[in-house]
Amino acid sequence: MRESITKVTCSPAQKRWVLVASILGSSLAFVDGTVVNVALPALQRDLGATVAQAQWVVESYALLLAALLLAGGALGDRFGRRRVFLAGVVVFAAASLACALSRDVTQLVASRAVQGTGAALLVPGSLALISAFFPEDERGRAFGTWAAFSGITSALGPVLGGWLIDHFSWAWAFAVNVPLAAVVVVVTWLQVPESRADDAGTRLDLPGAALATLGLGGVVFFFIEAPVQGWGAAPVLAALALGVAALAGFFFVERRRASPMLPLAWLRDRNFAGANLLTLLLYAGLGGGLFFLPLNLIQVQGLSATAAGASLLPFIAILSLLSRWAGGLADRGSARRALVVGSLIAAAGFALLAVPGTAASYWTGFLPGIAVLGLGMAVVVAPLTTTVMNAVPQEHAGTASGINNALSRVAGVLAIAVFGALMAAVFQARLREAMAGLPGDLADVLWRQRDRLAAIQVPDAATAAREAVRHAFVAGYRWIMLASAVLALASAAIAAAWVRDEARHRG
Repeated sequence: MRESITKVTCSPAQKRWVLVASILGSSLAFVDGTVVNVALPALQRDLGATVAQAQWVVESYALLLAALLLAGGALGDRFGRRRVFLAGVVVFAAASLACALSRDVTQLVASRAVQGTGAALLVPGSLALISAFFPEDERGRAFGTWAAFSGITSALGPVLGGWLIDHFSWAWAFAVNVPLAAVVVVVTWLQVPESRADDAGTRLDLPGAALATLGLGGVVFFFIEAPVQGWGAAPVLAALALGVAALAGFFFVERRRASPMLPLAWLRDRNFAGANLLTLLLYAGLGGGLFFLPLNLIQVQGLSATAAGASLLPFIAILSLLSRWAGGLADRGSARRALVVGSLIAAAGFALLAVPGTAASYWTGFLPGIAVLGLGMAVVVAPLTTTVMNAVPQEHAGTASGINNALSRVAGVLAIAVFGALMAAVFQARLREAMAGLPGDLADVLWRQRDRLAAIQVPDAATAAREAVRHAFVAGYRWIMLASAVLALASAAIAAAWVRDEARHRG
């Protein structure tokens, strides 16, 4: 049975304010992701964190965000998208302040988990508000505008965050979220109308949310901790078993619930299923690749946090300039072509990013790949979002947005974990080879710190040891970028095989 949706008249001026609130709200989550990656080297240095601990700083946020996005989208549909969006912004801001005040890695990881919970409420709401107040034939350009201006605001975050890290502390990478959140609250409270599905009393899928969280947590723990504790360690294998069992239980429960977080019937729609599978693959490459890019730029190439934060400005500028145009392609019925071509261009960008060595210039070594990757994502993002949102009825906009955003976050969570294991394997193999030519005591110093990767502390006079560490890191980095290119190629194949150029709504 279809749900009905509360009808709200939205004037052109209110539509503009809906876009402003959605853009600023999404930017909170986008800025946080990019700024934190830039802050990781400073976190490793100041808190004495291993790479696994640094991964958990990213993964605790992404894990809760991914696992609860579906619930966040459903909450918005049932209790009011504006209300849930506002609640998410407030929780996100409070958790950001807690992150800034953290004094050890454990506190920071816990605060990041709360931050991810807030983001799970605000992220699907930002797109659901657009879908609720813009008719179908206007959504492509609206989503393109959202992607463009979200990119512009996101561009400022890493640069500002990097400057604050260089001149003050990594804590400012989190504190910078608070004033932006305050602006979002004021704009949304004063200017954005409420919308919800009429059957707001439907029970929430708490078992589904719990199983999704346990499942993702178990799998992520396995891939992050296995290189540290050993692939056969009992806690690692137990986590994997728990994760797989919980994910299997999730799909079992979803098939039997009246109001599931993930309506499995939607997967029979080729556009919905194809676009979401494309999201999973392409964003796995993007999330995994961009986690290690700042580490390379700062720890191997020697860039400052400010410069590393600015390194992705071309990516974001291209995404911002072209997203509205790409959204228009979806409105004109050319989404499939855009998804195929954009994914192929993104694959070329990842391949170019695999080229630089240990002493590469940013301008000739990294900029070409960053620019090409930005072009590919600019062509993909708005048509992908439009394809997903047009594949379901309007009253399910929050749930559909939550599913697609959840998959993009799940992709990043799993990619960082899996790519981290790949990096550790390649890095340790290359480092062991290089250690054969080093004095025994120096080799022991390097090997004891192997889980810190390029952040290994090397004596100032040990130039050969430092070069060994840098070459070992770049070897792993290249494998990661090539794996990301393969995922982008697979995304293009999925779009070509499954997605059809038609706006589809179930009756």
